[in-house]
Amino acid sequence: MAAKELKEFTLEEVAQHNKPGDLWVVIDSKVYDLTRFKDLHPGGIAVLIDEEVAGKDATDTFYGLHRHEVLERPQYKRLQVGTIKAQKSVIFGRKIGELSQVPYAEPTWLSPGYHSPYYSDNHRQFQKAVRLFIDEVVYPDAQAREEDGKRPSQVVFDKMAEMNLHAMRLGPGKHLKGRVLMGGIVKPEEFDYFHELIITQELVRCGARGYGDGMLGGQVIGLPPVLNFGSSELQARIVPDILTGKKFICLAISEAAAGSDVMGLQTTAVLSEDGKEWIINGTKKWITNGTFTVGCRTDDGLTVILVERGPGVETRQIKTSYSTAAGTAYITFDNVRVPIGNTLGEVGGGIFVILSNFNHERWVMCCSSARAQRTMIEECLKWATQRKAFGKPLVSQPVIRAKIAAMIERTESVQSWLENITYQMTHMVNRPIAFLKSYSTRCAQDTARDAVQVFGGRGITKTGMGKFVEHYYRTVTFDSLLGGAEDVLADLGVRQAIRAMPKNARL
Repeated sequence: MAAKELKEFTLEEVAQHNKPGDLWVVIDSKVYDLTRFKDLHPGGIAVLIDEEVAGKDATDTFYGLHRHEVLERPQYKRLQVGTIKAQKSVIFGRKIGELSQVPYAEPTWLSPGYHSPYYSDNHRQFQKAVRLFIDEVVYPDAQAREEDGKRPSQVVFDKMAEMNLHAMRLGPGKHLKGRVLMGGIVKPEEFDYFHELIITQELVRCGARGYGDGMLGGQVIGLPPVLNFGSSELQARIVPDILTGKKFICLAISEAAAGSDVMGLQTTAVLSEDGKEWIINGTKKWITNGTFTVGCRTDDGLTVILVERGPGVETRQIKTSYSTAAGTAYITFDNVRVPIGNTLGEVGGGIFVILSNFNHERWVMCCSSARAQRTMIEECLKWATQRKAFGKPLVSQPVIRAKIAAMIERTESVQSWLENITYQMTHMVNRPIAFLKSYSTRCAQDTARDAVQVFGGRGITKTGMGKFVEHYYRTVTFDSLLGGAEDVLADLGVRQAIRAMPKNARL
């Protein structure tokens, strides 16, 4: 079908169409005929026939009530009948693959005029490719699935597998050997934690927290124990299908009666009479469903076992204020029989298997938290400059500027600390991440509250102008619990510092 021919009009010509039966408006130099649409307008007809809107340039009014994406929807695009002579559109929506020009919307290493000792030209090339891929492939699915609550689409998993993104989300390591990463941009032996940081932060830009976990978030914490402690036979059977997105895995540790208390787990694993199988009984809570890397109590202590779906394994969805797109589940194990070969690490040595991945898990959360807070800054700066209150832009209010300033200060400090820790991760094994995780998520909750105050009622409304702010405010506390609660990690950081205190230190 040929594109509709658009005519040019003067503002005076548009002004003649200012009645309910003949209603035009101008938005960013584009002329829209709303005559048939007026009765369908979600905000009612009164808004459209207002004397400041009907037949007028309603750009400021429109952007005070709607996101730009509304104009890009097909059902509204077709309402355009022309443009204004000698004028050009100056407002554009999300540009696929491009950096935002809003101040502080991007980390400084991506901002013009800034320099960083951490990122190479390869990191920059890699970031461009990852952003383009996520904007084109992941973002549309993220918005749709966060809306309907369904799991991420298999086609997205498949396309990510083609780029080996599933494998790269596990960080550098032997699992990357022989793989073509992001079309060959980075060699497996050159892939480092900054490449992984880029992937994590680009995914977070989708603004869909639950979808992000549903997007194989469980794999990031559930597969490393298999890679690091599983037998070669088990790895050969399990890992390929997981890294190609055909099968799913997660870490099943948390229980209703044991949250941060890992040693208090009550799920049990008992050897069968012939010693060839584990017989597992118990429950797990707040787990993404799939194949399970499960912490169980055995006669020798805590043991980690890979439990595949089968007889005796049942899952049911847990409804939270978070998001059903993440697939959060309650799991029951009823006399589940698992081959002894599925044991990960030493029998009774499960605490070491579990703790071995905690730092990486917490670091990933810090990467996500830093980027999500930056998204709030961008949303608030856009809103505060386009929204008018008392006849002036919202940003003219000192209290609003103060809140945005605090958001920027927190986000920049979190990102800087994160990059410092990431650099240490490329050079050392033990990394002090407990304080960073506690600080990141505490800052995030302050930022979420400030963002809601900037947006007002829209900040607690699931659709419209404040939808990303509402979603962030509703889901941000989840990060403060994952990988160890804020207070627990802060205390851990101090205890680690005390252990390192020199014996002869005195005032």
